Amino acid sequence: MRLVTFEIAGQPRPGVLAGDGIVDLRALGADLRGILQSGSLERVQSMLKSAPAAIPAKSARLLAPIQNPGMVLSCGMNYYEHLKEMKTPVPQKPAAFTKSVASIIGPGEPIVLPPSNPAMVDWEGEFSVVIGKPCHRVAAAAALDYVAGYTIVNDVSARDWVAPIFSSTGVMGPIHAWEHNLLGKMFPTFCPMGPALVTRDEVPDPNHLRLTTRLNGKAMQSSNTDDLVFNVAQLIEYYSQFYRFLPGDVITTGSPSGVGYGRNPKLFMRAGDVIEVEVEHIGLLRNPVVS
Repeated sequence: MRLVTFEIAGQPRPGVLAGDGIVDLRALGADLRGILQSGSLERVQSMLKSAPAAIPAKSARLLAPIQNPGMVLSCGMNYYEHLKEMKTPVPQKPAAFTKSVASIIGPGEPIVLPPSNPAMVDWEGEFSVVIGKPCHRVAAAAALDYVAGYTIVNDVSARDWVAPIFSSTGVMGPIHAWEHNLLGKMFPTFCPMGPALVTRDEVPDPNHLRLTTRLNGKAMQSSNTDDLVFNVAQLIEYYSQFYRFLPGDVITTGSPSGVGYGRNPKLFMRAGDVIEVEVEHIGLLRNPVVS
């Protein structure tokens, strides 16, 4: 199933794509997070079998599928080729940070270049996981049982603070430089998500999916999740030692090679650009860029 959050008559609603239409799921919950929390995915399948009336998709606007996750855990340094282009050693264990939930936007919504730091705004297309049930201290062998499905996140990043990471010295210098690098990922609109939450049964193998990011139609990132250092199950196993993941939580799996900062010469998004992230079996997330 392809679960969505859509807006019609100014109101966000949970839904599921059915042909050229969207079946309204408000009877099962106020939003997709609530539907996941109540364990109602099987009821969605039952609703579809009864052939309910669908709202024409063209009359609705898609929003981020999970608008209010309790957490967006964003993994970094997790593609071998991306580590090479950023001249970063392969980590011995996963590395992640929590991305601001307030920065989430949906398909078609504009990425706004921050007035304070507009010149080095980069793309990071990421295959992402949506948790389906409470998850704590889970082994890798069972980890996918806790996954509701998958979506796409663009981990938009202002890169102004990357260079200081490599030039800072002492103890606190590198710590502060790394913190500022992460703060460059928290600006409003810097977490595009969508277009849908595709349930796990629709994705044959999360460890072998083609990912492409295009800037104004030109491919910037072209990779496969088989290049991940730590795959989906390993990430869930590692981080669930510490976090108790809840339904609707999102885990991004890292960005592949092809980011603007890693290019020679470097290339960043400008007002008027359009950035697209496409993942096999998941869909295409497109956002314009504005000042």
